[in-house]
Amino acid sequence: MPPATPVQASQTEAPGGRGLGLSLIVIATAQLMLVLDDSIANIALPTIQNELSISAANLPWVINAYILAFGGLLLFGGRLGDIFGRRRVLQIGMAIFTLASLLAGLANDSTVLIAARGLQGVGAALTAPNALALIATTFPEGKPRNNALAVYGAMSGLGIVAGLLLGGILTGMFGWRWVFFINVPIGVAVLAGSRALVEAELHKGDVDLLGALTSVVGMTALVYAITRGGEHGWTDRVTVASFVAAAVFLPLFTLIQSRRANPLVPLWLFKDRNRAGSYLSMLLLAFGPMGAFYLLTLYMQHIMEYSPIRTGLAWLPFGIGIVLGAGVTTKIVARFRPRVVAALGMVIAAGALLWLSGISRETAYASHIMPAIFALAFGFAMGFVPLTLTAVKGVRAQETGIASALLNASQQIGVAFGLAVLSSISVTVTARSRPDALASLYEARSAADAEAVRQASDAIIAGYSAGLTFGAVAIVLAAVIAAVFINAAKGQAPVAGEAVTR
Repeated sequence: MPPATPVQASQTEAPGGRGLGLSLIVIATAQLMLVLDDSIANIALPTIQNELSISAANLPWVINAYILAFGGLLLFGGRLGDIFGRRRVLQIGMAIFTLASLLAGLANDSTVLIAARGLQGVGAALTAPNALALIATTFPEGKPRNNALAVYGAMSGLGIVAGLLLGGILTGMFGWRWVFFINVPIGVAVLAGSRALVEAELHKGDVDLLGALTSVVGMTALVYAITRGGEHGWTDRVTVASFVAAAVFLPLFTLIQSRRANPLVPLWLFKDRNRAGSYLSMLLLAFGPMGAFYLLTLYMQHIMEYSPIRTGLAWLPFGIGIVLGAGVTTKIVARFRPRVVAALGMVIAAGALLWLSGISRETAYASHIMPAIFALAFGFAMGFVPLTLTAVKGVRAQETGIASALLNASQQIGVAFGLAVLSSISVTVTARSRPDALASLYEARSAADAEAVRQASDAIIAGYSAGLTFGAVAIVLAAVIAAVFINAAKGQAPVAGEAVTR
């Protein structure tokens, strides 16, 4: 569900229509793979947890390792493409992503799996910004490029739905490893077809390796401290050391950016209240959907005893809500002030999370969960469309790429922090009443002990409910920030067509 990223004018156009069909297939498939990987592994999480004996505190890292590397290195991947060639960097990124997918599928313990997921994120960060930019260098202006952008944008909605369905089907029929193995033949095919893409002119510049390193280390240390603290306590030595590392590396990253002539993150972009408000609102808005996705997927399979396939089908209203919400919002955003539309969408999403926080062992899917996850997705889409538009408002044409890429990074980082915080709250609340709740639940079911099942289930559900409630609070705060900081008048946001949804 990444936000919009504008496409700059090309400097090298594709000759005639030669190879354009293959080029579009390559770019669209690469985009589909990356979006699909945002959701496909979530459905397999309970199965992965059971087979690899991953603790509740470490389980979020199967998702967060990918998201942190992806979001933290996204701007770095775009910079590498500018300097060394977008097609070349895309090919390297896709090769890394494909290899990492194979390693993840072969993993026999949590350490290898999480490391492979992080490597997948590195590959995605090298691929994503360059795939979009290659549309401008491969497709001539006019109808060919417009059609390519339309297909590219459609991959986001398709990827969400496909990830939900495919994750359930592959896990249910073939096992969780196939949610990663499926990327291997597709990645090889994309690499083979990438030779049809047209390379752009190279740009002189330096690679901010130190900036990329300090940002990723700092964010990873902070997320690790939050997740570890929920299981081992906030005075644990490793937890404290991780917080200290974050307190050192994140300010160091800011200092490095303030002193570079060509920084990875131009700090002046944050001086405008509309952009600053958009970035911060997006960071907090992202807490909700993926946090709910994580907790409710565990709830459906651990408590409601859904199969992976049924879980995937149960999440279909979420994909529909994203598509419909984005479609409705693009039609009304020009008629109202962006902050009104964004805040209203966030209130809807927060209300949906509060509704979901009332889950119990007897909660009905059709009357409770289904409408709530649809409203959550609809509200999220309604919030992120105006945030995308205001993030690039007033930015010079040559800098819209970095402005919107920062919003994309804010979303990915928000997802990582949201998963860390919500899962940590969930683990902490459950552990207070029953530290071994999940193991006890399955033991009680095997022994047909109804009272023990009830006690373990209630402890687990209390944790899920607390996490969902905090997610709602984060989105309300995002709505307040959007309402206060974003002051763009209606009609001032960029017109449709200046940006394309990734």
